[in-house]
Amino acid sequence: QVQLVESGGGLVQAGGSLRLSCAASRIIFSFKAMGWSRQAPGKQRELVALITSGTSTNYADSVKGRFTISRDNAKNTVYLQMNSLKPEDTAVYYCYASPVNIGVPDYWGQGTQVTVSS
Repeated sequence: QVQLVESGGGLVQAGGSLRLSCAASRIIFSFKAMGWSRQAPGKQRELVALITSGTSTNYADSVKGRFTISRDNAKNTVYLQMNSLKPEDTAVYYCYASPVNIGVPDYWGQGTQVTVSS
């Protein structure tokens, strides 16, 4: 079992930045992937970014060039640096862990709200 705790969400003006953190309750260096998804009101949850155990990354087209995912295995923590935020980035952001299969999130955090005002 893995507990994931997100932090760093909040209210920011368009063009601003936030850094989300996801702290895991156990060692993550062997996990195949960790990532972030988001869900806006009335919309389906969508993948935002993921990072593999080999530190390869993948991003949704809507955030490429603005968001950066990273992981600190020594701290069992994954980060999402979000720059040049837009109102359409407003959503609840969820951290997830895929210990075995890159494409299968087995564990989810409780979510953190990000609100971008125009």
